[in-house]
Amino acid sequence: MAISRKDPKGRKLREGENWRNDGRYSYRYTDVRTGKRLTVYAQDLPELREKEKQIAKDMEDNILTDGAIKKMTLNTLFERYMATRELADTTRVSYVRAWENRVKDEIGNIKVVQLLPSHIKAYYAKLSKAGYAYSTIKYIHNLLYPALEMAVDDDIIRKNPAKSSISDYGKPAEEKEALTVSQQEKFMEFVKQSNVYNTYYPMFTIMIGTGLRCGELIGLTWKDINIKAKTVNVDHQLIYKNLGDGCKFHISTPKTSSGIRIIPMTQEVAKAFEEQRKINFMLAKDKSIEVDGYSGFVFTAKSGRPLMPNGVNSVLYNIVDAYNKTEVERAKKEHRKAELLPKFSAHVMRHTACTRMAECRMDVKVLQYIMGHAHIDVTMEVYNHIGELTRIENEIARLDSMVLNA
Repeated sequence: MAISRKDPKGRKLREGENWRNDGRYSYRYTDVRTGKRLTVYAQDLPELREKEKQIAKDMEDNILTDGAIKKMTLNTLFERYMATRELADTTRVSYVRAWENRVKDEIGNIKVVQLLPSHIKAYYAKLSKAGYAYSTIKYIHNLLYPALEMAVDDDIIRKNPAKSSISDYGKPAEEKEALTVSQQEKFMEFVKQSNVYNTYYPMFTIMIGTGLRCGELIGLTWKDINIKAKTVNVDHQLIYKNLGDGCKFHISTPKTSSGIRIIPMTQEVAKAFEEQRKINFMLAKDKSIEVDGYSGFVFTAKSGRPLMPNGVNSVLYNIVDAYNKTEVERAKKEHRKAELLPKFSAHVMRHTACTRMAECRMDVKVLQYIMGHAHIDVTMEVYNHIGELTRIENEIARLDSMVLNA
C-alpha cells in the first residue's frame, strides 16, 4: 500500500518531492540524458512545482539539466567552442585576445542558460556608445554567435540569444578612398625626386603595380620573385604578433586559398624589383636574417631586418607630411591654394592599385584573382564605384553638349 506523504500544511507531496527540516522543499529526479540523480530546491511548494515543470519540459525537448551544465558561464562555453575549432595560430590568438579584451569581464560571467537577447543587445549598445565601429562589434558577434549556436546543438539552450541582435550598432567604418590619378602622380614624383625618401620609390611602384597586402609585401623574399618569367609568387605573409612567445615576426599563411596566387609583373614592376635589388646591394643589407625558415627578404630596414607592418605606414605618413609642407611653401610663393595630399596608409595604396586596374577595365575575375579577394563582391564594389563615376561624367558631358548646341 502506497504511503501518502504531506508537508506541514497538509499538502500531498508527489514522487520525488520532499519537505526538509530547514523549511525548504526539494525535488529529486534522474536526468535521462546523463543518468545522474539531481536535486533542485525551493522556498515553497508552488515554486518547486514550477521548477518541476521546467525540468519536465527540458527533458522532453532533450535539454541537458545537469547542474554543472546549468552553471556554465559564457566564458567557459567560449573555451569549449575554441577547442572545437581548427584555426591558424595567428587567428586563434586574435580571437582569444578579442574575447579577453572585450567580452570576458563584460558579459562573460553570465550563465549560458540565463543569457538573454537583451543582455547581448545592451552589451552591443554599450560598445556602440563607447565609439566602437560596426566592424568591431560584428567581429565580436562572430565569436559570440557560433559559440552559442554550439550550445543550442548540444541541447544546453533552446535558442541562440545572439540571433538577430547585431542590428545597426556601432559607427560606420570610415570609407578608405583611393588616391586620384593626380594625387598618385604627385606623390610618386615627390618620392622619386626626394634625397631622403627616394630609396622607397621601387617599393611604392611595386605596391601600386601589384596591389599586395602590407603583410604580403614585407614578407616577400627574393625566392618569390622571378624576373625572367615576370611573376611574383604569393603564398605567405609576414606578421608581427605575440603568439605566446612574445612580440616577434612570424610567417603566416593567407586566411583563404584565394590569398595564394602568382601575380604577373608589368615591365614597370619588373624594373622596380631590379632597382630594389641594386639598393639592397649598395646598402649592404644583411641577407642572413631568418623568420620561421624564410630569409632573403626583399624589403628590409637598414639592419637587414624585415620592415615592420606599421613601419610602412609610418614612412607613408612622413612622406605625405613632407610633401604637404613643401606644397604649402610653394603655393605661397605662387599665390595659389595649396593642393595637399591626404594622409593615407598601405591599405589605401592597395585600394589605389585595385582602382587603377578597374579603371583600365581589367576583367573583374582577373582583378579578383590578382587582389586575392575571397569574394567577388569586394572586387565589384570597386568596379561599381568606377562605373558610377563614369556614368556621372558622361551625363555632365551630355549636358555640356546640349548647352553648346542650343
